[in-house]
Amino acid sequence: MNISPYFRNLRSAYFAELDDLTFDSEGLHILDKRLAQRRKEMEFLVHMMEISPEMVAVVFHKGFRFTSLSAMEHLLSLESDNLPEWDSLADAIEMAPWTQELVHVLQKQPMGEWFLTVAAALEYMYNKPEHPQATEADDEEEEIEDAEEMEARTREEAAANWMVDQGFDRKE
Repeated sequence: MNISPYFRNLRSAYFAELDDLTFDSEGLHILDKRLAQRRKEMEFLVHMMEISPEMVAVVFHKGFRFTSLSAMEHLLSLESDNLPEWDSLADAIEMAPWTQELVHVLQKQPMGEWFLTVAAALEYMYNKPEHPQATEADDEEEEIEDAEEMEARTREEAAANWMVDQGFDRKE
């Protein structure tokens, strides 16, 4: 796969953005909650879509289904100023019903259709099999989330025990 420098640079920023949204300070998995909040802020976020597309594109996480892998692979090879029209990707991408309101908000913006193309490319890269966090089965994803939550609780308990060992009262 040939990824343009534009998408290569955005890929790590997008992955990091999703990673930052995944856990709270206590290690609890709260990605869905944070994404729901971001989706409610779309009217504000449109002002950031050209400068920091990775921060806005996360609102479409799990909202795309890719039906033409070759079209998506080709898209990733392009620079930001050579991206195809959003409508030309209609056969390559199916949108989840919940994305429609977000799409309408974006299509009212001068760079909205360009941004939708960028968001689809970022989500496609995130869901590629070589990305360890991406899974195709919801059951697997839930198992991973449960394991991460259990690990976070274990870390939290170990930290609390250490604080008690240092002479602090246990926080309940």
